[in-house]
Order: sequence, then structure tokens, then C-alpha cells
Amino acid sequence: MNVVFVEPAFPSNQREFVRGLQAVGARVHGVGERPYEWLDEELRSWLTDYVQIGSVTDTTALRQAVEHYQSRVWVDRLEATIESHILPTAEVREACGIPGTSRRTAWLCRDKPSMKHALAAAGVPTAATTAASTTEEITDFVARIGYPVIIKPRSGAGAQGTTKINNDTELVAAIESLGDADEVAVEEFVEGHEGFYDTLSIDGTAAHDFVCHYYPNVLEAMRTRWISPQFVSTNEVDAVGAYAQLKELGHRVNEVLGIGTSATHMEWFIGDRGLRFSEVGCRPSGVGSWDLYARGNEMDVYRGWAHAIVHGSSDQVSTRRFAAGMIALRPESDGVISGYSGVDEIWDRYGEWMIDDHFPAPGTGTQPVEAGYMANAWVRMKHPSYDTLRGMLDDVGRTVRVHAA
Repeated sequence: MNVVFVEPAFPSNQREFVRGLQAVGARVHGVGERPYEWLDEELRSWLTDYVQIGSVTDTTALRQAVEHYQSRVWVDRLEATIESHILPTAEVREACGIPGTSRRTAWLCRDKPSMKHALAAAGVPTAATTAASTTEEITDFVARIGYPVIIKPRSGAGAQGTTKINNDTELVAAIESLGDADEVAVEEFVEGHEGFYDTLSIDGTAAHDFVCHYYPNVLEAMRTRWISPQFVSTNEVDAVGAYAQLKELGHRVNEVLGIGTSATHMEWFIGDRGLRFSEVGCRPSGVGSWDLYARGNEMDVYRGWAHAIVHGSSDQVSTRRFAAGMIALRPESDGVISGYSGVDEIWDRYGEWMIDDHFPAPGTGTQPVEAGYMANAWVRMKHPSYDTLRGMLDDVGRTVRVHAA
């Protein structure tokens, strides 16, 4: 099978999808923004060939690259795994007559108000939402729904560019800060615990699924320096009744949005008003979560994805042996990292349960809190007990300090 894969080199874990495709027998034809010479020898060995273009989100350039390959071989699949690449890839896929995720599905997964309207119409619980391009549309929505609300880019992912609004004063300030933005999504703020449900789906059914929990919720984590936020993948996914509703609704989301054979990423909240979906992506989740799934389930998740794409089936078993999680460690202030304390202590205490860690060298400039979970230092761990793992990660957060000047 010939698979055209969009942007094999960046971000760094993109290479793992290429490796997986090559491992299950595909000939991988890359399209990326970097010169071929910049790719390392191992990555080049997994690629059958490679075309460089200026931007992989430029549908004209991407289509030309795909048509170049089609003039030489039969292209069976065209795949992308990054949020901003999904819609342009789907547009080129349809234009070139290649099977896979449709433009409609990609659009619904990218355009948050349209997605939520489609899900709500099908009975999938979501936060109330609207797309707004004028001050009047925003204030009318707030008048109907009440505070708090959130405002974010219509095609935003996660908490990126998201602002929580609690009163009229904050609303006025948020509207003024939007500047020349053409349109935004305005949503009811859902109170409750937040997590995400990820799958490797084949013909719309989850062949593998994974459940993660955020501590605390993302919006708070991305706005508060002193918090060392975590997300933890549970190994209790198959416990009787524990996640039955989440799995049922996840399958319904696939049906409504038309997601067939694809990775999926579904953000959810659960609180006094029950379970609600907030965002859905027809792509893998980010921030290294697939590495946690691999360690927790003793499987090669990237190869599993590739086997689904190439062969339409699964060749692995999720063992559910370990819960696996990550804790982000923020510098005490912005500036330059001057050193760390507590790292050796943590390794001495939990060495057998450590997956890996990342501590930028002293002298490295810090990244802002809102840059995300992997922007500065972090630690990843596993344990057979979910509750024990949570306690271990809390201990890391109390013990390790990132000093900055």
C-alpha cells in the first residue's frame, strides 16, 4: 500500500507514525516543509520518497505534491495527524479521489460551534455554543445562557486562546481584546471534572480506547503558575460500569460526525448536569499522551494506528497493566533556568516506576505557563494502581523545584 503522510518530521513524534506505517508494510511518501537533507538518517530510511513544499496547510501546494505521487504510483491513503493539517488534507483527499476522512468530518471536528450543533441535534450532550462575529451576537448569547461563558477561536484546540468570562466587565474587556478576529466561539462554561477519551477507531468502532483525567481542569492549569498540572491515563477503562456511558457516547460521536478509520480525541466534562463532550478531533491527542498509552498498555500504539490505516484491523491487545501519567513542572518565575532541586530524591524514591523526564539545561530560557504541559520540565510515571500513581505524581509536584532567574 502507498500512503502519503503529511509532515513526517515536525513535531518530533511525527516520525513515530512514519515508523509505524513502514513497519506494517506501507510505502510511505512524505510531504513536508523541511528540506530532505534536514531529515535524520533513520527517518529517511522509513520514507520511500519525499516532497518539500512551503506549507502543508496550503491546499494548492499539498494537492500538487499528492498529484505528483499519483502520477507515479497508486495512492491508497493520504494521512495527517496534526490538528491544523486535518482539514486541508481532507480537502485534498476528496479532490484527488483518495479514501479516508471526509471534508465534512474534518470541518465538523475543526469548527467547534458546527460540531456541537451537530452533536446536540443527535442527542449527544454538549455545552451550549454559538459562533459570533459581532458584539451584539456575543451579548445576546450571554443574555440567554448567563455567566460564566468562555470565548475562544472558532477553530481553536484545547484551551488555546480561551478566556473565561464571569461578568459584564470581563466581557467588555474580552470583546475589546478580540481586535480584528472575524469570528469566535462563545460557549456555556461547564462546571465539572475534565478528561479526554481517545480511540483508535476502525470503521467507526473503537478497536482500542483510552481514558485520561486532568488535574486540575485545563483552563485553570494553563493560567496558574504555582500549579503543577497532571493528566493521567487510567488502567480501569474496562471496569464494569466505570466508563460505559463515555464509551457509548464516544461511539455515537463517531456515527454523527462520520469518523471511520482514524484516531480520535474527545474532551469531556462530568458534573452536576452529567457527562458532556466539549471538543472532538479526528486525530491523535497531543502532549505525549500516546507514549503513556504505549507504556500503560504494553503496546505500540503508533504501529496499532498504522495497522488500522493499512490493513483495516487491529493486531495488538491493550493489557491495561499500568496507569500512566505526566506532571508538568513550572519554573518559579519567567527568565532563565538556573537549576533544579529534588530530582535525585524523586528518582531514588520512584525509580522503578519512572518512564522518563525532561529537565532543560540551566541557562535555557523559560517558556510561559500558557505554552502547555511540555513547555518546560516534566516527569512521566506509571504504576499498576491508579490511585498510587496519583499520589506519586503529587509527591513529585511537592518535591521538585525549577529555579529560574
